[in-house]
Amino acid sequence: MEALIAADLMWAGGALREGWAVRLQDGRIAAAGPLGPDRPDRRVHLLMPGATDLQVNGGGGVLFNADPSPAGLAAIRAAHRSLGTHAILPTVITDAPEVMEAAADAVIAAWGMPGIAGIHIEGPHIAPERRGTHDARHIRPLDERTLAVLARLRAAGVPVLLTLAPELADPMLLARARALGVVLSAGHSSATVAQAELAFADGIGMATHLFNAMPPMHHREPGLAAAAILSDAYVGLIPDGIHVDWAMLRLALAARPRAGRCFIVSDAMPSVGGPVAFTLYGRRVELRDGRLVNADGALAGAHLDMVTGLARLHLQGGVGLADCIAMAGDVPRRAMGLAPLVLAPGAPADHIAVLDGTLGFAGWLDTLF
Repeated sequence: MEALIAADLMWAGGALREGWAVRLQDGRIAAAGPLGPDRPDRRVHLLMPGATDLQVNGGGGVLFNADPSPAGLAAIRAAHRSLGTHAILPTVITDAPEVMEAAADAVIAAWGMPGIAGIHIEGPHIAPERRGTHDARHIRPLDERTLAVLARLRAAGVPVLLTLAPELADPMLLARARALGVVLSAGHSSATVAQAELAFADGIGMATHLFNAMPPMHHREPGLAAAAILSDAYVGLIPDGIHVDWAMLRLALAARPRAGRCFIVSDAMPSVGGPVAFTLYGRRVELRDGRLVNADGALAGAHLDMVTGLARLHLQGGVGLADCIAMAGDVPRRAMGLAPLVLAPGAPADHIAVLDGTLGFAGWLDTLF
């Protein structure tokens, strides 16, 4: 089947193009460029490669910690794909060592499953006082048992993101993790600005959900947040308008010394594409006024998908649309060393998301006909 699709806006070649079109043939893009005189078969608002989310705790009613299996991964990925996300890093948070090992086994067993781009291990090697909703019973220093999990994942070719408190980790173990090709991220940390600067200089290449689970910036104690903003590291942000005030988010973006080093994540929980209540560490978490909170009223992840986050970042946060699109796809893929997703001849149509005039997800390009 062949079709010509015109778009008001199209993300192609790292830029937002106006008045372009794509020609589809046999489920792939045969051509992309300015529309020209031909009459399109369909007009849409925005075409872009599907989002890549580096922090997905769950979706579709499934929490990865609670169901670390290929079936659990498939359900989580399906929930996020239905909302415009092409690829995810399923995220296992602080838990018993056996849970981390089971999560690694699941990703290795499912490796090659469409949309599973690696694994994010968030904890348990974190600062207890910055644990957030992570269970203090399972926090422990970086150890040989985790190194063995990392080695097994990397031997299977799985990209790995490890969030930890760098000020608490054995430098020799950190060096071994880096040598395996693990991407190390500072998060759930009480690092001072000096400790954080040293960590970034020594190979910590990322900061996890900036401003959350780290000391607030203070003019006399700027801490990890300031060090991350002023570094060349990649920095993740949760763009729901709840975890970070929009003014602080814009301040962070404006202060970065290099462009293209910030990305967004969902920090999604099972409520995304699923029931609005679930259990975490045996405690009920429910959605209240857009916030996922536990019985104490504390935030417990986010009720957010990537396309919604992109839209909020632009429409509520005031960030330019081109930057928002890059932060949802190109930047996180570069941060993890993943091959780029491109809207170009040869690209599968089912990798390309369609957004409507409100920046809501309207489907995948291959489903328009």
